[in-house]
Amino acid sequence: MAETGGVREVKSAGRTVELLELLAARGDQPARLRELAEELGVPRSSMYALLKTLIDRGWVRTDVTGSLYGIGIRALLTGTSYLDSDPRVRAARPYLDEASDALGETIHFARLDGGDVVYLATRESHEYLRPFSRVGRRLPAHVGALGKALLAERIDGELPLMSEELEQATPNTHRTRGSLLADLKRVRERGHAIDREEGVLGIVGFGLALRYDAPAVDAISCSVPTARLTDGREERIVAVLREIRAKIEAVAPRGTGTGPQWRP
Repeated sequence: MAETGGVREVKSAGRTVELLELLAARGDQPARLRELAEELGVPRSSMYALLKTLIDRGWVRTDVTGSLYGIGIRALLTGTSYLDSDPRVRAARPYLDEASDALGETIHFARLDGGDVVYLATRESHEYLRPFSRVGRRLPAHVGALGKALLAERIDGELPLMSEELEQATPNTHRTRGSLLADLKRVRERGHAIDREEGVLGIVGFGLALRYDAPAVDAISCSVPTARLTDGREERIVAVLREIRAKIEAVAPRGTGTGPQWRP
């Protein structure tokens, strides 16, 4: 049994969290009992009992046949509570609106979580709308401008654990750790990250870390279709993002308030 800070992990609690994370990661692909039991290495009888408990409490849902399982509505309520209670998300929201109005492009606010970035707020482009919201979604940090801006705030020896062969989202995504490290060096020199169709084909992203933590855990970015990245547009986007970063950093809590000082 794993230990954290000298305290043994509660096995049943750990299994419950693993199950919820697995269902959440599957998105709109429901799972069968056998799949879940095999994935987590749990006897089917134990898995069924756990699923039944979570269904009764709204954390897991099942179809009319009782054979397919997905994440439940309670997970949404908990996630919304996290966003509503986070003072930095609240501080950033009006300035994300300002950036969106100034640029007319998609603006993101995200947080580093291990080797991933998690989207906490998005302002969609005035020109095109996604068919889904990115809020709450995860993306490997090496894939886009948000993650690379945050990884560049760390020395190479303190980067989140990643393999030599990196997961690819598009043919332009970094394939190796060495290629990523070379890019992070350029990010540090330039002062901002650039994602040239590395996360989504046809989209270029620009990202800046928010430095109210050291190293930074939050970042903002602007995503632009390549067709609209005309001469001078890149400089304008980066200039606006720098202004917005300064405004957010000026008002976001730095752990000196009267409320809880959450760990990054």
